[in-house]
This record gives sequence, C-alpha cells and structure tokens, in this order.
Amino acid sequence: MSVETVFYDGECGFCHRSVQFILARDPDGKAFRFAPLQGETFDRLVGPEARDGLPDSLIVRRDDGTLLVQSTATLHILSRLGGGWAILSAAGSIVPRALRDVLYAGFARIRHRLFAKPVDACPLLPPALRARFDP
Repeated sequence: MSVETVFYDGECGFCHRSVQFILARDPDGKAFRFAPLQGETFDRLVGPEARDGLPDSLIVRRDDGTLLVQSTATLHILSRLGGGWAILSAAGSIVPRALRDVLYAGFARIRHRLFAKPVDACPLLPPALRARFDP
C-alpha cells in the first residue's frame, strides 16, 4: 500500500480538523501525506485541465494519479484508515454515490459558517508531522 496525497482547503476550519483526524489515525504516515489546495504541490501534481470543476474541499490523489473527490474521497480515506473506519466506509458505500455527493455538496456549502477559518493557515506542527506536509 502506497502513501497517497490528501489535498485540503487551507482556509477551511473543517478541512483542518479533517487533516487532524486523519493524522491521529495514521500516526506512522503509511497511508497519507498532505498538501493545501492553494500550494505548489497541488499546482505541480494536478494539471490545469484536471483542476477545472474540482471542489475546494478534500481531494485524494492516488499513487496512479487518479483524483477522488467528494464522498468517494471521504470513503476512501476512511477505508485506508482501517478498523472500524473501514467498516463505516463499507456501510457508506451502500448509499448511491449520487445521493452521497448531494449530501456532501450540501455540507461543503455551509462548512465555512459552521467551522471558523483557521487563524494560521499552516499551524506549527511537531517535526515528525511537519515532514508529512508538502507546500
């Protein structure tokens, strides 16, 4: 299993909390690295043509370059975290993707109102965690 990249909205409080959630459940960094959507890593790895129409929330770039978005990205992350999270992912996969994505998009529209914008776009992290983030 290779390390995949999770791109996140660096200006979104919910996205920051999501990254913290993933970090806590992938402490060895065997599943994920992180980079902001507003950063040079995103610009380098995701071409301009691929960026058109992408949401400004969590996006997973698999090792083969495939981009996963919306509920599919969320379920993929949960699956890779293993244990009970993988079971939750499997249960969520039963719901048709179109319905999952409508719910995801609805939440994404209001997330900035529900979760305060981070004071610091790049909070100070311990060196071990800092190494898992790309600019």
